[in-house]
Order: sequence, then structure tokens, then C-alpha cells
Amino acid sequence: MKKAFLGMGLLGANFVRAMRKRDEDVQVWNRTAAKAAPLAEVGAKVCATPAEAVKGAKYVHICVSDDAAVDSVLEQASVGFEPGVIIIDHTTTTATGNTKRVAYWQSKGITFIHAPVFMGPISALEGSGIMLISGDQNVIEQIAPELKKMTGELMNLGEDVSKAAAYKLLGNHLFLAISAGLTDTFTLGKALNFSRNEVADLIEHIGAAPMKARVGRLLMGNYDDPTWELAMARKDARLMHEEAVLAKHELMIMPALGEVMDKLIADGHGAKDWTVFAKNATAKH
Repeated sequence: MKKAFLGMGLLGANFVRAMRKRDEDVQVWNRTAAKAAPLAEVGAKVCATPAEAVKGAKYVHICVSDDAAVDSVLEQASVGFEPGVIIIDHTTTTATGNTKRVAYWQSKGITFIHAPVFMGPISALEGSGIMLISGDQNVIEQIAPELKKMTGELMNLGEDVSKAAAYKLLGNHLFLAISAGLTDTFTLGKALNFSRNEVADLIEHIGAAPMKARVGRLLMGNYDDPTWELAMARKDARLMHEEAVLAKHELMIMPALGEVMDKLIADGHGAKDWTVFAKNATAKH
């Protein structure tokens, strides 16, 4: 069974290398031809255009940069689509854009399904990450055996065609938020003359359990029985920022959070539990 793969970035290229290790017939294309050229060495057919790459392919995989790139590349490829082709998009995109794409290609009689991944290049090569998928369950049942070869786990999120895209964005937001917060912690540690290893030890000793506890506290929504008053938390945030500034370092998260706290305090919430800043985000819906 012939496959096509459009987009030979780090992730796409290693997916193709893994496909070739399984002796799968795959045709590839990339906007920058030089990135696709090395795939010829492992037996992939390197094509000059998206339309050429998808000729004869039952499955068309795509992994590019964003919504606009997916739409542009697929339009270019569409003249070469075979009857009954299934497009499988691994790109991280908006949920809104994905929903529109499903409807657009369905109107043309073509199946489009979104299967973004929590995988780095090494995981793509080893087939050891998580692939998300949602949409038409009959289609998912049909393609699942092939997709399971590409990943350690195929997480089916149900019929909602937007769910996989939304889940991927939410997960990436968590990664960014944690990493930005940790960056601020390391920055403050530097300002306070701690080594990075000392900061890492602190995170190791008190990081995991408080993270779980904080999630529970955020979801509890009990702001009138404070364990830490917002006004006092704001004071500590101010001290953190002052220490960083004195040492000529910049925090990313704390100044913005301080502004949110200031507004809440001005609105009379200073004696509430500090997690009140999450009230709207964690309210039941």
C-alpha cells in the first residue's frame, strides 16, 4: 500500500524513516527540497510537488507548520488525489481550523482526519510517543492499525472532530506554562545566588507533590477560607520581582501575574485565597 508524506521537518522525516524500516512504500515532498533529499537514501521516493507525491497513495500524511500551511499544501496536492484517499493531518493546528477542514474536504468527497502527536523526532523514529485522534469512528477503526505502527499509544478522543486539535493545544500550553514558570524559578535562583543544581534540587524535593495539591486547590474553588491570602501572595510576588531586578535579571511570568493580582486586590479580593486569580478559568462549565 502506497503512502505519501508531506512535510519533511524533524518529525515528518523521522516518521518516514520509521516507515521505511517497516519496508513501507512512501513518497515524500517538502517545500524546501534539500530537507527531503536525504530520505531518498532510505528508499523513499522524493517528489518535486505535493501533487506528484500523493499520486497513487491511499493514505496522505501531512505534518507542516500551521493551519495556513496545511490548507495551502493540500490544495496543491489535491489534483493528484486518488479516489478514496484518506488525509491524516499530524500538524498542530487550531481546533476551529481543523473543524473547517473536515467539512471542506468532506464536501469534496475526501476523508480528512486529524491525528496530532505528543512526540519528538526520536519518538517518531522509535514509535514511542502518543498520537491523538478524533472524528469519524468508522474511519478511525479503519486506519488505526496503520497509525499504531507509528506511535506507542493511539488516544481516541471520540467523535468530536475538534477534540484532538484542542487536546494537543491544551497539552502544549501546559508544557509552555510549566517551562516558563520553571524558567522564572531558575532566574530568581540565579538572582539569589543559587546554582542551577541547587534550584533543580529544590524542584525535585518540593515540586511534584505541591503541583498535584495546587491542582486540587484550584478545582476546589474555596476562596473564602484562605490558606494564603492573595494580598500576601502579591507581596511575595513583588519581593521576587524586586530581587530579580536588583540582580539585573528579568522574570517572564511574575510581572504579568502581579498585574492580575493588583486588579483583584483593587476589586476587594485581597483577603481571599490566592487561587482566586484562577476563579474564571476553573469554574464548572
